Amino acid sequence: MNKIAPCLLASLLLPPALQAEENTLLVTQESHDDASYQPHSSVTAARAPMKIIDTPQNVTVVPHQFLDDRAAQDVDEALSFVSGMTQSNTLGGTQDAIIKRGFGDNRDGSILRDGVRSIQARNFTPTSERVEVLKGPSSMLYGMNEPGGLINVISKKPQLTPQVHLEGRSSSFGGGGGQLDVTGPLGTTGFAGRMIIDHDETDYWRNFGRNRQTVIAPSLMWYGENTTVRVAWEHMEYLTPFDRGTVIDPRSGKPVDTPRERRFDESYNATRGDQDTLSFQLEQTLSDRWRSQLTYAFSRNRYSDNQARATAFNAETGILTRQADATAAAESRSQMVQLTFNGDVDWGQVNHQLLFGFDYEADRTFRGDMIRGTKDSAFNIYDPVYGVMPASTTVSAKDSDQRENVDSRGWFIQDAMRLNDNWLLLGGLRYDSFDVMSGKGRPFKTNTEASDSRLVPRAGVVYNINSWSSLYASYTESFKPNTSIATQIGALPPELGKAYEVGAKIDLPGRVTGTLALFDIHKRNVMVSELVDGETVTRTAGKVRSQGVELDIAGQLTDSLSLIGSYAWTDARVTSDPENNGNELANVARHTAALFLTNDFGQTGLLPADDLRAGIGARYVGRRAGDAANSFYLDDYTVADAFVAWSTPIDSYKVKWQVNVKNLFDTTWYPSSGNNLRVAVGEPREIVLKASVDF
Repeated sequence: MNKIAPCLLASLLLPPALQAEENTLLVTQESHDDASYQPHSSVTAARAPMKIIDTPQNVTVVPHQFLDDRAAQDVDEALSFVSGMTQSNTLGGTQDAIIKRGFGDNRDGSILRDGVRSIQARNFTPTSERVEVLKGPSSMLYGMNEPGGLINVISKKPQLTPQVHLEGRSSSFGGGGGQLDVTGPLGTTGFAGRMIIDHDETDYWRNFGRNRQTVIAPSLMWYGENTTVRVAWEHMEYLTPFDRGTVIDPRSGKPVDTPRERRFDESYNATRGDQDTLSFQLEQTLSDRWRSQLTYAFSRNRYSDNQARATAFNAETGILTRQADATAAAESRSQMVQLTFNGDVDWGQVNHQLLFGFDYEADRTFRGDMIRGTKDSAFNIYDPVYGVMPASTTVSAKDSDQRENVDSRGWFIQDAMRLNDNWLLLGGLRYDSFDVMSGKGRPFKTNTEASDSRLVPRAGVVYNINSWSSLYASYTESFKPNTSIATQIGALPPELGKAYEVGAKIDLPGRVTGTLALFDIHKRNVMVSELVDGETVTRTAGKVRSQGVELDIAGQLTDSLSLIGSYAWTDARVTSDPENNGNELANVARHTAALFLTNDFGQTGLLPADDLRAGIGARYVGRRAGDAANSFYLDDYTVADAFVAWSTPIDSYKVKWQVNVKNLFDTTWYPSSGNNLRVAVGEPREIVLKASVDF
């Protein structure tokens, strides 16, 4: 069977109007030989394949080829060239945390995996094929979410064409890893399987610590005449440093002047855990114009961690007060069921792409023993002595048994109406209801208990100037329940977001796809705290606003020169708050910019049919507030990266060598902050060597 057989079989499941688009999408998705950076379609913006120029929101696709060229290892590296993306508080490097259009944090529900909300700590894994970013509110399609946008990580699928990928890696930090990725048909009845095994173990770049990650991911697909079934499981075991970074010197408002490699904690500062993701998907052709999709997903993340946590810093003496804390037996679980129906209907002269759906989600978070030690003031950051403060074993009953339960049910309908060759209207409505309960302690004390329901609309209009350009405008809304494990808040109303967006798009065949977007987002019912008569009171008086301009472009300048570039101006600040009114939102840069250029030089003449490919790029992130009070700021930074790849066929094998230099000029940079005692330190220069064989 030929290379695109699985793509063609999958496309048979779509209505005729979508088949051509899905064919293009699937071929681009799975063909690793295609070196193009140019995306044409997205599956995230409409829960079905849709041309980017027909989508009334900014949607950016980071293709597999770019991820491979960059040797991306985490979600930050995967998204560093998308407009307006900055890092939020990562809990010492243990959680994915991405800000979109000024909004976002760790565990904010904005990261999806194959269209399903993820609770995992790490979402860009060796099974990731590409990443799609939908800017602006998306609650109409995906339920509870921040108004800045969402990230959808698309996984690799089993193929009917046999392929084997073997890879070895080495890092200048010390250590390396390897991968086996094998896929192909199982018999002659339409079954295909895939097995991905990846192990990576490197020294941490600071003065102590170790990174270790093992992934085992089998998947199975059946491509029937009218039915496609996919079952996939991914298991990961990980060890990562729990590194809170550096601290701010209050005299200068800058990070303290110590070597960036020097840690301020102890060797036991680490997080150990494992996570599993199980998914089942059934697609059924109901007629030549209708199809259905049923999805079930289960995910679980278990971990334990220890830390010597900084609680105070004396800038005159250099003494850092620390406390030995730990979390034992923490576990998060999530189950999701989705059922959708897609239809292609002509009513008179108007074509309707219809979407009906239902989803149910149940999230459970539990943290058992919360260990709290006594404070110690014997650590000097300028003359550190490690090993003096042992890990604590004292369980704090009032902080233990933390629980958060969230259940949501949603019904939604959407209609994309093609009025004529120029005009497309999109409208959608979702009814969502949810229940939230959270609290902690022994005995257990409920601090949040709320139920609510929302009607969430979505509307957009696209004017196609011609076949390769369009103008658009949209109005979207979002919601997210307010919940607190630590503070009594009862039944506060959910956070609500509203966004207006206008823009222009181009999709030049064989060249570039680009989007220019202007947006205005308002969020209210933001949870804030006040001191009233000596007591802390939590309420939902807060309001925040984010306005800005974004430019994203990707594709080919010439047949050999490719690029991905972006720019964003974002003004995100508090508009109503008892203490922080008018302040900038933490970790949000006013200006961000990025450009990566890659050239395919073709044959070098060293060996027949070889190929030389090289690229270089840089990303700029502007000055950012380090905390909600704007008491200090993180400086702007520019980090450059480069790679060289040389491949050649040897018999029937494709052999490839690649060298990536990350942080080419060894810049000192600070990607994010939790507060003045928790400032993340960016990685220094790293050289990654990779060798692979495909057959």
